[in-house]
Amino acid sequence: MDFLREVVLRSDTKYGRAFDVFIQILIVLSLVLFSVDTLPGLPKEAYIFFDMANTCVVLIFTIEYILRIVLLEKKLAYVFSFYGIVDVLSILPFYLSGNVSLQTLRVLRLLRIIRIFKLTRYTPALNRIGKAFLIAKEELIIFVLAALMMLYLAALGIYHFEHAAQPEVFKSIFDCLWWSVATLTTVGYGDVYPITLGGRLFTFVILIIGLGVVAAPTGIIASALATVRKQEE
Repeated sequence: MDFLREVVLRSDTKYGRAFDVFIQILIVLSLVLFSVDTLPGLPKEAYIFFDMANTCVVLIFTIEYILRIVLLEKKLAYVFSFYGIVDVLSILPFYLSGNVSLQTLRVLRLLRIIRIFKLTRYTPALNRIGKAFLIAKEELIIFVLAALMMLYLAALGIYHFEHAAQPEVFKSIFDCLWWSVATLTTVGYGDVYPITLGGRLFTFVILIIGLGVVAAPTGIIASALATVRKQEE
């Protein structure tokens, strides 16, 4: 039992690291197989192989999930934790697929992409990023709220300048929100654009503000990552 705990629960031992690498390889393999499985015109043998490989991967993930529940002292804490939920969702579609309609099965198959979140447990860098988000969560929440307010204000502004000139394009505030998102995020698709002088000047201001909207979270996360690094050292 102690050996299993060393392998499954610890990543600072020889066997624990090997187990982590093995699980990472399986996760990547399952995602690759899932992607290739969507290619049209593949031979029937290929789909059979994909199903067999997915079955093997799911069985290994299931054994890992059960072992964690058995070996951990705080079992319920793991079951309802982020990683516990990700672990069960990564295998759940396989066991439900036989009891649901084909239409629902398509949705369940998409849940396989949740396996990519399993990588976060075995990658220290991703764990640091997760900790950084937790450290900066209050600042990020305030920033998101401010960004949403800016999106709405930008939509109001462009509606004021462009509605009379382009009533078929800027029909309502809701239509203007698309322009607001594309402009404030500096994406600028160009499918909706101002033609009046006031609208163009307003767009220039929004684009300048948009540069700050894009850059601000980067600085917040970078600062939080530096804090995590110091704590680990």
